[in-house]
Amino acid sequence: MARRKKIYEGKAKTLFEGPEPGTIVQYFKDDATAFNAEKRDVIEGKGVLNNMLSEYFMNGLTQIGVPNHFIRRLNMREQLVRACEIVPLEVIVRNFAAGSMAKRLGIEEGTPLPRPIVEYCYKDDALGDPLVSEEHIAAFGWASQQDMEDILSLALRVNDFLSGVMFGVGIKLVDFKIEIGRVYEGDFMRLIVADEISPDSCRLWDMETGQKLDKDVFRRDLGSLTDAYSEVARRLGVMPKGATPMKPTLIN
Repeated sequence: MARRKKIYEGKAKTLFEGPEPGTIVQYFKDDATAFNAEKRDVIEGKGVLNNMLSEYFMNGLTQIGVPNHFIRRLNMREQLVRACEIVPLEVIVRNFAAGSMAKRLGIEEGTPLPRPIVEYCYKDDALGDPLVSEEHIAAFGWASQQDMEDILSLALRVNDFLSGVMFGVGIKLVDFKIEIGRVYEGDFMRLIVADEISPDSCRLWDMETGQKLDKDVFRRDLGSLTDAYSEVARRLGVMPKGATPMKPTLIN
C-alpha cells in the first residue's frame, strides 16, 4: 500500500491508483461513522466483512446484467474496480419507512411503502448531504434527464435483486443507498453502479424478530456491529474463513 498513490480517503474506504490504466484499488477501512462523522469508532474486522459482502452483491448484479465498477477482489480488504466519474448524488431506495424519512414525514418506522420510493441527496459532507429534487438536479446540471431515467432504472433493478437475495435468507431490505458512476468508451458514455453495497449502506432487518443487521446497530448503540454484519455474511454464505467477532475500539 505504501508504494501506491492515494487518490482519495473517505470515511469508510481509501482509493489508490490501480495497477492498470482506468482501474482503482478500493481499500475497506474498519472505521465506522454516523451522524455525518460526529460519532466514530474503529471496529476491527468491519472492512473485511464489507469487502466480502460488496464483492458478493456486485458479482450478483453482473450476473443479471446490471453494470457496475467491480472487477475482482484482490485480498481480504481490497478490490480492484473500474475508475469512473461519480455522479454527485446519493441514490436512496426505500421499501419501508425508516430513518430520516420516518422522521421527516411522521410515519411509523417499519411501515411498508405503497411502492419503492427513490430519493436523491446531493453529495456534500459539509452540507450534510441534503435531500434534493429532480428539479435541483436538472437546474444545477448534476445529471441530464436521460441520466435520471437511467439512474432510476438502475436503482430499481438493484432493489429487485437485493430484495430477492435478502428475502431468501430471512432478511427484510428496508432501504439502501447506491452511488452511480459515468464511464466513457470512446464517445459513448454509460452509467454504472459504483462505490459499494454493504450493510454500511443498507438497512437490513431480520424478518421474524425485526433485529437490525446494519449500521443502525452502531448509530443507536444496539450491540455489536461486527456480530450484525457477520450474521448477514453467514446467512449469505460469504463469511470469511476463520473469522471471529471482534471488539470495537473507541476513538476519543
